[in-house]
Amino acid sequence: MVETRGGGPGDGAAEVFGRPLPDGVRRRVVQMVSDAFGGLRVGELPAQLRQYARFTPSRRAKFAGNAMAAALETDPVFRQRIGEKFREDQPELSGALDSGSPLPAADPLDVAAAAYVLRPAGWVKLVTAAGEEAQRADAERADEESRAELERLRAELAAAREQTRADTERLRAELDAARKEADSLHRKLRAALSDVKRGEAALRKARAEAEAVRAEGQAQVSAAESETRRIKGRLGEAETVLEATRRAAREGRSVEDMRVRLLLDTVLDAAQGLRRELALPPVSVRPAETVDAVEPGRMTPKDIAARALSEHDPAILDQLLALPQAHLVVDGYNVTKTGYPQMPLEKQRLRLLGQLSQLAAQTGAEVTCVFDGAELAAPVLLAPPRGVRVLFSKPGVTADELIRQLVRAEPPGRPVIVASTDREVADGVARAGARPVASAVLLKRLSRG
Repeated sequence: MVETRGGGPGDGAAEVFGRPLPDGVRRRVVQMVSDAFGGLRVGELPAQLRQYARFTPSRRAKFAGNAMAAALETDPVFRQRIGEKFREDQPELSGALDSGSPLPAADPLDVAAAAYVLRPAGWVKLVTAAGEEAQRADAERADEESRAELERLRAELAAAREQTRADTERLRAELDAARKEADSLHRKLRAALSDVKRGEAALRKARAEAEAVRAEGQAQVSAAESETRRIKGRLGEAETVLEATRRAAREGRSVEDMRVRLLLDTVLDAAQGLRRELALPPVSVRPAETVDAVEPGRMTPKDIAARALSEHDPAILDQLLALPQAHLVVDGYNVTKTGYPQMPLEKQRLRLLGQLSQLAAQTGAEVTCVFDGAELAAPVLLAPPRGVRVLFSKPGVTADELIRQLVRAEPPGRPVIVASTDREVADGVARAGARPVASAVLLKRLSRG
């Protein structure tokens, strides 16, 4: 009884009496089918093998081995065609198998493969015997290879042992030399460490001396810089005094002439104004005789006080600006921060200067507006409005000091009005002969237009 199993490329291992073909017999069968494959037409091939028709025999054996073995088992017509091709290629072996007397010199695997394809009488025994023979040959070959491998390994082991002994002796010698060298290095290291410690101590001492010298040098440099700054300051002061002296020498007389002429113009303007207002014919009556006195009981002191102007009445400022050659000096930021402090400084300046320009045009008075230069974050590009002089204090000089300088520069007798709420400014200019008014008074007058 012969049992066979076949299928696709994944399961084509034929079986004989429930046992698979020996590997050697199966490889010869696949090779035999691959060699005869090319002699068949495509129509003579099973459907699952037609895709390998154009492959070379080696590629067919590699990729279609299982499929060919399975087709050989399941397709008797395909097996018959393969057998016919084999008979044509190997007539002597085929004839011997048909007659039942195999060739003595033939390879048992070739005989078994041919018997499996041609299926002569007793082919199962031939296949089984060939498989057993192949297994024995494989076993003997494996034994020989094992013995040879064992001999080779023994030889390698002996060589390795000899090499190990030689390496051990060499390593011992190297270890002894290394130990001796390590001892020498340890001695040198201890000597070097001693030198390093001495060097570190000397370095610390040198650093301490260098720090002391550096500290002394820095102290001397600081003292020299302080002395230099002091000398430079005194030199600057001397240069300032010298320059002021020279400028006073050059301009002293012209300034005095200007002050006298300005005072004279003020007196003349006042006299002319009085002459226009009092243009009356000469009389022999004394001025005191023309004064109309108040009769007792007709007017109380309360009524007289009611007629006096308040210190916060803008009319006072109008009266002062109406004086001949009047000069209005305005403490700029003091006025703007009193009237509209929420605005930026630039807009404060523009608004105040615009209003002062209108006031100068209305009254004809000289107007000077002073701003503190310390309030500036950058240089101001400003075109002074018509009729208003705009001044910024220099670095290190406050606007209050600049206002006092302006008042002191005026000749005694000229009406000078200073608008500022700063009590120190008001007191200072009052002592210099100027008339202080509150910033609120100026703001009321400016708001009136």
